[in-house]
Amino acid sequence: MLNSFAPLTQLRQTSRRSWQLPTMPWYRWAFLLVGLGIISLMLLTPIYLLVRAAETGAAARELIFSTRTLATLGRTVGLSAGVTLATIAISVPLAWLTTCTDLPGRRFWSISATLPLVIPSYVAAYLFVTVFGPKGLLQELLSALFGIESIPEIYGFPGALLVLTLISYPYTYLSVRAALRRLDPSQAEAARSLGLSGWATFWRITLPQLRPALVAGSLLVSLYVLRDFGAVTMLRYNTFTRIIYVQYNSLFDRAQAAALALILVVLTVSILLLERRSRGRARYERLSAGAARQARPVALGKWRWPALFFVGSVVLVALIIPAGTLTYWVIRGLRQDFVANALAGSANVSQLDALWPAAWNSLSAGFLAAVLTLLLALPVAIMAVRRPNRWNQLVEQITYTGFALPGIVIALALVFFGARYLPGLYQTLPMLLAAYVILFLPQAIGSTRASLLQVSPSLEEAGRSLGYKPAEVLRRITLPLVSPGVLAGGALVFLTVMKELPATLLLSPLGFTSLATMVWSNISEAFFAQAAIPTLLLILLSSLPLAYMTIKEKH
Repeated sequence: MLNSFAPLTQLRQTSRRSWQLPTMPWYRWAFLLVGLGIISLMLLTPIYLLVRAAETGAAARELIFSTRTLATLGRTVGLSAGVTLATIAISVPLAWLTTCTDLPGRRFWSISATLPLVIPSYVAAYLFVTVFGPKGLLQELLSALFGIESIPEIYGFPGALLVLTLISYPYTYLSVRAALRRLDPSQAEAARSLGLSGWATFWRITLPQLRPALVAGSLLVSLYVLRDFGAVTMLRYNTFTRIIYVQYNSLFDRAQAAALALILVVLTVSILLLERRSRGRARYERLSAGAARQARPVALGKWRWPALFFVGSVVLVALIIPAGTLTYWVIRGLRQDFVANALAGSANVSQLDALWPAAWNSLSAGFLAAVLTLLLALPVAIMAVRRPNRWNQLVEQITYTGFALPGIVIALALVFFGARYLPGLYQTLPMLLAAYVILFLPQAIGSTRASLLQVSPSLEEAGRSLGYKPAEVLRRITLPLVSPGVLAGGALVFLTVMKELPATLLLSPLGFTSLATMVWSNISEAFFAQAAIPTLLLILLSSLPLAYMTIKEKH
């Protein structure tokens, strides 16, 4: 009799077990919650854009297909394409000369060529405007010496092309230089032995092997141009980022700003898909066995001085002219501050007293953003590398959507959700940090993931075989081995947070002034002398992470 109820009892027990949560260690639950949180955070921007576009309806479609919007699309695509081609034209010969030849002072030139990376676009734009703009330093000099009263305009497309090329070419240069250092010289040597000239060997053997590096660098440059706000605004060139900011800030029309942002997102995704397709299925592995060896430097011969002139010209225009101009304005700003202290109540003051709180805000925001992104990047990278199932790979891939989206679009999404659903977090430091996480988490994940791939899983298995728990293996074995890559990722996040402008402008708490916003508020009002000292401090602080990464690469 009792046995007749056994199947029913077993069914109830089985049904009861089916509703129980799966049994997993606590750290896997933590990784799962982190993944869910990251996905939710990253999907805020697409959801916002779709909701706002649906709310506007026909008005959004009319705006998207209007003549003015199509003209803005043409300007944005044209600038991105122009800057990308110009950076390739500069970076390929520059990387080859500083890596593969007997160019005098190769070490000095290779370091100097990377330094424009620490100059924010809005800073470079304001420095070039003060030199080459109307009534700028160059016009004053030419007027005094030769009586020349006018020079070509720097505003518009030419100025934007020049400035963005000079500050973004290091992305392509570093990628191509790294690829050149890894190339197997045996193929080029075999081509030379078969009678090919130096130029023919470069075009037919070396350049095709640089295709992955060129594609990667060009992708970074094109996304950088699409995301840029400061340079195009200073140089009065209407791309989507400037138009979106004007729609939001001046007209306070967030619906139209969202519709334009949707176009920018579609354009960004199109570039990413084009980059993925351009990879093709070609293979670029080394053909020879054993460790890679360095090729003998190519003797430049009679081309040594023209090559030195080219490299020196790039460094002169991209680094020395901005540095010299900044020094001039720093001296002028200090002189004005001295006069203002002597004449109480003068409005012409560089506001040194407000500099230190802004520096502290920049440092604290950069440090907090770096720590927060590293705490989120570490579990994502570990699960993607050590347990590459569909869920973990999905979490990792979704994080890269933030890097592909402009900062102004992400800021608009957070403003929308914060003002409507989370008013307590609107214009607070946590919301600003959330924007930094969305924007720069891929940088931390990429660096951490690369370090994990270099750590053999057998080391972690050996630790578990000795009785260590997973948390102890992570703390005693994995973290010490990947710490250089993790710290490099944190340094890169710190560097980019210090320079970030659109998200900081839209999401900063009331009374929160960073060095970036202080510089912007001064240069947008043409107070160049007042902007000089915070600009210098911003560049110096931004140079610290770059110096750290350079030292780590050297050792």
